[in-house]
Amino acid sequence: MGTNGSTMLKPLRQGLPPLDPAAASDAASCALPARYEAVGEARRFTRKTLEQWDAGERFDDICLVVSELVTNALRHAVSATACRAEAHQPPVRLHLMRWSERLVCAVRDPSHESPVPRDSDDFSAESGRGLFLVDSFADSWGWHPLAGALEGKVVWAMFRLHTAG
Repeated sequence: MGTNGSTMLKPLRQGLPPLDPAAASDAASCALPARYEAVGEARRFTRKTLEQWDAGERFDDICLVVSELVTNALRHAVSATACRAEAHQPPVRLHLMRWSERLVCAVRDPSHESPVPRDSDDFSAESGRGLFLVDSFADSWGWHPLAGALEGKVVWAMFRLHTAG
């Protein structure tokens, strides 16, 4: 599509100080296999990480969004070929980064296709609600194509955190 990287990343900067990935106070990531059981693994990893970071007030929202982002990556971005090629590099990776005022969840996958929310007319459908849930529970979300040696894209969701004091 005709969207450039700075436009897709703009919601990360709205109303907050500039975001410097190198200045994250905490960061964690995990590789996820191309199996639907990876959604549970991602949820457990997120819960454990958030407990260590004491990010309690947004705990449930963050875990729900991570589940949706990983499910979407596995359902829409990972092909059967990637599943077989998984031995040398898992196709999906979850990144969690925390700054004093925000937390970003980012899921990297091998697809170049932009994530597109489905038509909201049929909210009772069994699938297709993932990005609507991400949009409802995260403060902002977007995606960014990868460049260089990394293939695919990153889909991210940002959560504002309450600071003490």
